[in-house]
Amino acid sequence: MKRTYLYTALIAFAISLMTVVGFSYLLEVPRKVQIEHVSKPLTKEVTYSDGEERNLAPLDFTETARKVIDAVVHVKSTQSASQRSGEQPFQYRRLPDPFRDFFGDRFSEPWDNQSPMQPQPRIGTGSGVIISRDGYVVTNNHVIDNADDVEVTLHDNRTYKATVVGTDPTTDIALLQVRASELPSLAFINSDDVQVGEWVLAVGNPFSLNSTVTAGIVSAKGRNININRSRFAVESFIQTDAAINPGNSGGALVNVRGDLIGINTAIASPTGAYSGYGFAVPSNIVQKVVEDLINFGAVQRGVLGIMIRSIDGNFAKEKDLDVNQGVYVDSLLANSAAGEAGVQPGDIITSVDEQPIKTAADLQEIVARHRPGDALSLSVDRNGNRNMIEVVLSTPEGRTTLANREHKELLNYLGANLETINDDLANELNIHGGVKVTELYAGTLRRSTQMKEGFIITHVDGKRISSVDELAEYLDDKSGGVMLEGIYQDTGEKHYYAVGMDKRSM
Repeated sequence: MKRTYLYTALIAFAISLMTVVGFSYLLEVPRKVQIEHVSKPLTKEVTYSDGEERNLAPLDFTETARKVIDAVVHVKSTQSASQRSGEQPFQYRRLPDPFRDFFGDRFSEPWDNQSPMQPQPRIGTGSGVIISRDGYVVTNNHVIDNADDVEVTLHDNRTYKATVVGTDPTTDIALLQVRASELPSLAFINSDDVQVGEWVLAVGNPFSLNSTVTAGIVSAKGRNININRSRFAVESFIQTDAAINPGNSGGALVNVRGDLIGINTAIASPTGAYSGYGFAVPSNIVQKVVEDLINFGAVQRGVLGIMIRSIDGNFAKEKDLDVNQGVYVDSLLANSAAGEAGVQPGDIITSVDEQPIKTAADLQEIVARHRPGDALSLSVDRNGNRNMIEVVLSTPEGRTTLANREHKELLNYLGANLETINDDLANELNIHGGVKVTELYAGTLRRSTQMKEGFIITHVDGKRISSVDELAEYLDDKSGGVMLEGIYQDTGEKHYYAVGMDKRSM
């Protein structure tokens, strides 16, 4: 037994000695660490089908991002925060009572004696897309709405003051122009060819993080999310799961070849940040709005003059309809072009120019691409019978002619849309006539005056003005200060606004 204990002790001693010697050796001899460099990725490249020929190509967004990123700009809009009527001037907050009891009023008196803090300008930011080498930039109307000043910064940090060429609240699109040439630009592509499931990239400036690129797919088309509250709002969005956040508004949605398929406009989120749903105005709508603003100075909006709603299973059951898709004509508006052509309440529009119509958004998108005077062929289901009705689109007022906005350069400089008031309104206001400011956007009137939309100009420098032509003729030859006199229709009170006319800026 004793011999067994002895052997066990000797073995334990030998193991301990070997452990100590080995550990000492490791401390003295430095260990060699081998770092392996991999020259090729261990994973296989993801491929996608390129075009109609179905050729497989690597799914690599680097070339697309390089092509697109220079044409997407940062847009900064500044609005002067003038004091609103009824608001109290800013007051510094007094120290709480416990502190006043301890320190007395010697800390608050210097603040109380100072004049109120001046209102600070409000600054908003968004994105824009250069669509021509000579400086036209598309963005969202809500990015520059109510702005006094608009500034555009390119990817290479060049900065320009921008002129608002025109706006279209019904599609939430605005067109800017900067004085530059040979700029990088993106080309529109037919958004009808965009397919659900197609890879897309969203490029913009979310949270002022300039030149951000995100990738995703087209999740759906023809989405109406009821975000636009304009009376004749057009919503037929491309939905994508590419990450879009505040600041992406006005940025580009492009395909893998870098072609512009939409302008990022909205997100659907309970938190106000990206949660998987982003929406873009299709390029076909954007292109039509841009062409109108450049060629006519205002959007030429053709309408059918009907109130509509999409048909689904429940609505079809409620109305005892034989169809589950299409657009139901609920009622006719005044000056209805569709009504004049023979469309009746209760009709179901199933196609337009042989393009199937499944939802109200489908119909809105097609009509939004046309102008007053254009003819559309409607396929209408009436009590189970198919009818073909040709409708000539009109303006909301019932006109079929285009309204060409003259004096575009002057109006862009002023930042206003103007119209000559009719004799009935002039007699009602007991004035000889005048020019009504129907819309204000970034320009000298916003920057230098507190004029509001609806102001009726009756005199310029004491001279009577009865029409837009008279006003333009006077201002075209004017340089320096100008005094605009007029009234507001709701109050009838006279107001005066001083404006500087800088001919070099026009």
